[in-house]
Amino acid sequence: MSDADSLKVPFSRPSISKEEEDAVLTVLRSGWLTTGKYALQFERDFSAYMNQDESLRQNRLNAGLDGRDVISLAVNSNTSGMVLAMQACGVGPGTAVITTPYTFVSTAMSAVHLGADVFFADVEKDSYSIDPDKIEAILKSENGRKVRAVVPVHIAGNPCNMERICAIAKKYGVKVIEDAAHSLPTKTDLGYAGTIGDAGVYSFYVTKTLATAEGGMVCTRDPELAKKMTMMRMHGMDRTTWDRYTSPRASWEYDIVAPGFKFNLPDLLAAIGVEQLKKVDLFLEKRERIVEKYNQAFKDLDFLRLPPSEKGNCWHLYLLRIVPEKLSIGRNEFAQLLQKAGIGISVHFIPMFYFTYWKNRYPDFTKENFPEAAKQYKSTITIPLWPDMTEEMVQMVISAVKKIGTEHHA
Repeated sequence: MSDADSLKVPFSRPSISKEEEDAVLTVLRSGWLTTGKYALQFERDFSAYMNQDESLRQNRLNAGLDGRDVISLAVNSNTSGMVLAMQACGVGPGTAVITTPYTFVSTAMSAVHLGADVFFADVEKDSYSIDPDKIEAILKSENGRKVRAVVPVHIAGNPCNMERICAIAKKYGVKVIEDAAHSLPTKTDLGYAGTIGDAGVYSFYVTKTLATAEGGMVCTRDPELAKKMTMMRMHGMDRTTWDRYTSPRASWEYDIVAPGFKFNLPDLLAAIGVEQLKKVDLFLEKRERIVEKYNQAFKDLDFLRLPPSEKGNCWHLYLLRIVPEKLSIGRNEFAQLLQKAGIGISVHFIPMFYFTYWKNRYPDFTKENFPEAAKQYKSTITIPLWPDMTEEMVQMVISAVKKIGTEHHA
């Protein structure tokens, strides 16, 4: 039995039903398991979803943003998509990106894989979102000349200040690549998070709001960027595998025109994505109902602070924040007691300045230089939030949080 099985309330479980099971069986029986017609369908359906609200186009134009339709490219992970997007935007040796220290390591490591440097901007006060003022300070500095892209991260599905970030990026002539791993479907007045900047990348990892086990999607409104990424995700080949084996032209005839990667999404996973996408709004409604119960239960407790939430938050995660001065225990002890009570928890995220690799790479990358990120990390616990949680599970989480806080109130 796994640790997850022993928990009364698992931290996360994907919402998989007969539709996904049937889709996988159809692919298994088709004789074609790798990238093919289901990956293409997933891309078309994803683009249609992102382009469905025509009223947002005028908002984008009014804000000086690209009003063209979204183009979607399926990849085998968010990390792969970040590498593709960065490279297409000119990130490489001698260049740099700006991102937040409050994210999963792949956001910044994608730039390192391309031989680039990373400059970090602290998060906003009492928030998990990158601070636009800190971004501009870097772009104004001597380091700003190396920057090719700003990479905001929509932590837990709560959108960053994209209008301000895009305006700053335009002022300094750099690209905006959104790490939208958490933000399907975060809908803002400028479009869905992940479709607002020059490119955006989603994750379909097993814990995400759309889960295919592994996988991701890159979105852009720029056909030239899409063309570059399409070629680079499959070895730099001038033809897709599906085209090679379904076109009248000989399957063995192709050309390698660039040193590309192996980042394609197989049909076996894409078929799950096709079915999951049909339910993504329903999943959101279910998470919102759970969030409402959490907020109602926790809002008046002086030892807790509710998660920050801007318009459009898709609530991928519920980042509960303790108030250390109101408790006789710290975040770690609080988290351990929740686990002891049978509640699955996590922490999003350990800021990267705590990791050995990054401390060795940049000696001045310390918690003292990023006080807001350090403060948020010290107080944050991620509690269960997934669509198929029962009412009993929700109440068990609420009861455990209240009991621990009351028993250890300062």
